[in-house]
Amino acid sequence: MSDAGKLPIRMLHDRLLVRLDPDAGDRRSSGGIVIPATAALGRRLAWARVEAVGAHVRAVEVGDRVLYDPEERAEVEVRGEEFILLRERDLHAVASERLEEEQTGLYL
Repeated sequence: MSDAGKLPIRMLHDRLLVRLDPDAGDRRSSGGIVIPATAALGRRLAWARVEAVGAHVRAVEVGDRVLYDPEERAEVEVRGEEFILLRERDLHAVASERLEEEQTGLYL
């Protein structure tokens, strides 16, 4: 990846910079009814894609999908794009392409 494509940011400690998953918007019920992302359904977790990690992050790498609570987040804008700042301990699960034998790819 060229320097032009990298974010002008270095994450510290156990911090993660994630981008909201584009599939996290509207949902469809089993009957085909569209449920808007703004509909209140109780406490619903959200998926995001990891864009940058701090030096002390152990179980997550750039490109992983992570599950987090949208109510416990801080938003930041970098170069006109919206990102979410999280701590590694605030994640509930990681979905990764890096699978070892007998793993599901979800770390809870």
